[in-house]
Amino acid sequence: MTRSFKTGGAPHMPPQTTVATVMLQVLYALVPGVIAYSWFFGPGMLIQIILATIFALLFESLMLRWRGRPLKPFINDYSAVVTAVLFALCVPPLAPWWISCIGMLFAIVFAKHLYGGLGQNVFNPAMVGYVVVLISFPQAMTAWLPPLALSEHGLSLLDTLLTIFTGVVPVAGGWDTITQATPLDTLKTGVESGRMVTEIRSSPIFGDYGGMGWEWIANWFALGGLYLLYKRTITWQVPVAVIGSVIVLSLPFWLADPDSNPLPLQHVFSGAIVLAAFFIATDPVSGCVSNRGRLIFGAGVGIITLVIRRWGGYPDGVAFAVLLMNMAAPLIDRYTRPRIYGE
Repeated sequence: MTRSFKTGGAPHMPPQTTVATVMLQVLYALVPGVIAYSWFFGPGMLIQIILATIFALLFESLMLRWRGRPLKPFINDYSAVVTAVLFALCVPPLAPWWISCIGMLFAIVFAKHLYGGLGQNVFNPAMVGYVVVLISFPQAMTAWLPPLALSEHGLSLLDTLLTIFTGVVPVAGGWDTITQATPLDTLKTGVESGRMVTEIRSSPIFGDYGGMGWEWIANWFALGGLYLLYKRTITWQVPVAVIGSVIVLSLPFWLADPDSNPLPLQHVFSGAIVLAAFFIATDPVSGCVSNRGRLIFGAGVGIITLVIRRWGGYPDGVAFAVLLMNMAAPLIDRYTRPRIYGE
């Protein structure tokens, strides 16, 4: 007795991974950091994630219709959701709702679909959307909240929704009462005004290494990154190169003048270094393909970020560093091709 089985095309084996599987793993890995973020800074970040996801899926659907592509396979690959979550993690928790709209417009429409869709984009879509709103609306993008432990006016979920959708802060004194400079901004401004790092770090907004709350968020994002490494969703070269280059480059400056240069771990556990190392710079489409290329790419992200932090006009330069290295990725891959077997 013979039986027949349904088979696909040669080699008759199912694919080991799919885009949806990879994107879901990235979303799972982001969960610990998102929870930590909400714990230290309130529910605003969750609202930003929901808003960005809604706008991302809306623009994704519109562009797929315009390009004559079917909705289901592309909507269900979760790539737009990952873009939305990464973007939302970079904006202030109380950013007005239209920030997510404009950010996703440029991320999904311009940086993704106008280049040909997923797999064809030259630049990281989330970072394109973030840089556009950062440059265009600097006031809205600098309204960061202090950790809840230091906040005198904690906002409820209803107050947070009201602020995001109306721009009206339901607290006497307005925005100046509930917002403050980030640890990176405080450090940069203080050093430029001639204050010593030890004096600046005496502020309660700083923790053991990075900013209060921020260092724990970085730890949980690192845990999610280790999960991606364990699942082999990403490779080790980019995270090691990003974090390693930051430590190696900042260490001599700190040893030579600790009064004007922060401890290397201050750089690692402040801002978006850890998030970029594991979740942003590891984008397989806009990054490098070869192993040596990934090392160069990651090191470039770390170095440019430090240069912008020290001498640039922005407290953190991760997004600019990633986009600049995106431009260099094809050239890096060209000169770091592995040798053909037998050569």
